Formats: sequence, C-alpha cells, structure tokens
Amino acid sequence: MIDFYTWATPNGRKVSILLEELGCAYETHAVNIGKDEQFAPEFLSVAPNNKIPAIVDRQTGQTLMESGAILLYLAKKHGKFLTEGGEEWRVVEWLMWQMAGFGPILGQVHHFRFFNPGKSEYAEARFGAEARRLYGVLDARLRGRDFVAGQGAGAYSIADMAIWPWAARFERQGIDLTEFPGVLAWYRRIAEREAVVRGYDVPATGEAIPIP
Repeated sequence: MIDFYTWATPNGRKVSILLEELGCAYETHAVNIGKDEQFAPEFLSVAPNNKIPAIVDRQTGQTLMESGAILLYLAKKHGKFLTEGGEEWRVVEWLMWQMAGFGPILGQVHHFRFFNPGKSEYAEARFGAEARRLYGVLDARLRGRDFVAGQGAGAYSIADMAIWPWAARFERQGIDLTEFPGVLAWYRRIAEREAVVRGYDVPATGEAIPIP
C-alpha cells in the first residue's frame, strides 16, 4: 500500500497516472496547496521541501518526495515503464528534460500568464517564447514515434507520464497543439488510456482532461 500525498497539479498527476497504470493499491491524502496545507508539520515529516507529491511505501517504509524520484522508484520496484523498450537511459534522458526544463518553464508561464496576467509583459514574453521552443523540441522528438522513448506500445514510459500532465495545461500556456502535430497525436493517444483518465482526477476534483 502506498500513502500518496498530492493535489490536482501536473506534478501530482504524474504519480497518480503511474499508480493507476501499475494497478498499485494506494491511499490518497489530499494536500490543498491553495490553503497552504503543504506547510503542515505532518506533511513536512514526509516531504521536507513542502511540495507535493510525496509517498510513503508501507511495504518498505520508504518515504520519497520529488515527482521524478517517485516515478523512478515505483517503476524500478514494479519493473515496468522504464526498460521494456530496451532504452532505459533514453527514458531517463527525457524524464530529466521534463524535470529540468519543460515543467519549470511551463510553471513560470502559468504564474505570469494565467495567474498574474498583465503584471510583467517581459516575463510573459520570455517564458512564453521558451515554452514554444520546448514544445518544438518535443514535437521534433515525437515525429515518427508513438512515445518519447521510442516506437510501439512497449515504449510508453514514465517519461511520457512526466511530460503529458504539463502538456495537458496547454490552454493556460496559450499553446495551440495543432501547431505541433507530433505532440498533438501523442497527447491524444495518451489521453485515451483508461489509467490516465483515472489518474488525472486524483484527488477527485471533477476536472476533465482537455482534448484539443
């Protein structure tokens, strides 16, 4: 059993999607970051950086924060979604791409463009331009591939699960996915997966997957 501390954000959804894909037994603990619940002392004991997601593996006693570390831990523990396509380092490469670039930049786009529009034209332009560049990188990678680590169903990996929830906020980012056909086909392909549909609405807030 996994104790899963999360909220309805791209970083939280990475892990809930993987938990659903793996068929893991888990208990969800909603941490409402809009009410600063991530600063509660009991959550700090699990996640010293005061950010969701975090897990406690009751079987092993392992506690983990940081979404990328959690994805790697669960994938290795269950032997799925990391090495099936024979490209483990390709999976890790694109997971790190998301962690270091795609996620942080899109987070800045959300902050300035969606939550604080008009506060800084410079920031909106700077991060918006970098977001489009990163979508272009992802689009080039996905041309002729089903998933970021390779071709075919077996190439679906934690890298896709890490990147996809951030792309699911394309509307907040002012991104038209039809301009990135490789990304669009990949996005729709993943959105049709039953585990993704279930994992997207954890904790249950009733938010539907946006389909362009």
